[in-house]
Amino acid sequence: MSGSLRLFGWALLAVLSVLTLAGAGGWWVYREMTVPGPLTKAQVVVIRPNTGLEGIANLLAREGVLRYRLPFEIGTVLSGDVSALLAGEYEFPARTSPIQAIGIIASGKSVRHKLTIPEGLTTAEVLALVRAAPALAGGVGPPPPEGRLMPDTYFYRYGEARAQILERMEREMTHTLAAVWDKRQHDLPLTNPEQLLTLASIVEKETARADERARIAAVFVNRLRSGMPLEADPTVIFALSDDGAKEFDRPLSHNDLLTPSPYNTYLERGLPPGPIDNPGLASLRAAARPTQTDDLYFVADGSGGHAFAKTLAEHNRNVAQYRKSAVVEPDPPEAAPR
Repeated sequence: MSGSLRLFGWALLAVLSVLTLAGAGGWWVYREMTVPGPLTKAQVVVIRPNTGLEGIANLLAREGVLRYRLPFEIGTVLSGDVSALLAGEYEFPARTSPIQAIGIIASGKSVRHKLTIPEGLTTAEVLALVRAAPALAGGVGPPPPEGRLMPDTYFYRYGEARAQILERMEREMTHTLAAVWDKRQHDLPLTNPEQLLTLASIVEKETARADERARIAAVFVNRLRSGMPLEADPTVIFALSDDGAKEFDRPLSHNDLLTPSPYNTYLERGLPPGPIDNPGLASLRAAARPTQTDDLYFVADGSGGHAFAKTLAEHNRNVAQYRKSAVVEPDPPEAAPR
């Protein structure tokens, strides 16, 4: 065999070897892209902005989502999803394959967190929950006015700003209050939505029972109409707790009820200057459409509800009955008008 033929033979063998290796490599990449990954249970991974394809592959390998980085990188390039890999917080199920991981990230459907704001919290208490919520970013900003945050369950994603969550709560309260105000009883002694919000905030603190809210609202509405002081203990507690910023964990005393404050509805007639908490929809509706009744008084009945009365004499009998049945608490809660 001549030298030129031997050279050609070696060259052909080299080309065939490269093609064989390329084919084997391609088959390996394809197989590794589609086979289940090493995760034995679901794993949440945070991909920060501007991480890049190589950085994402390294991150997923460190977190145990990928067995090898190369199939993920090649698969992402071939699928054209490089620019679609979005920052966020993603949950990868057990045995996620690289091709499935690409799809999860490219979908942009990151983990949703939820933050539940119970009814009746003060703004200071709501801000504390927002500050403590995981995965949110930034500070809360200037505190919103009392009563302007709508209690609800709010969903958010990793990196959303705390200030944006609070803005959503404010928008929801503004929208809800306007809708409830439009459907109010038009003979109420209330001149604007803010007064409705204030009344609802008192109702919210007075009872957690759905069947009592509208009747308790009626007591306060009747007192407003007759010029009687509301004598609502939650307003006094709000004043004594530095407008809801501090915890108040003791029973009110007689001296507390004599403490001067615009929020002391034992000393000041009419509604207090503003809300004392963030009321929920049920209390807003109760304040807008109270029960038709002549009740002017209520007191705890010892079973989680209240006994209502139209006259002081009837109310005094209810108070005596409560004191007689009470085992631990010698006096009725200060949460009922006298």
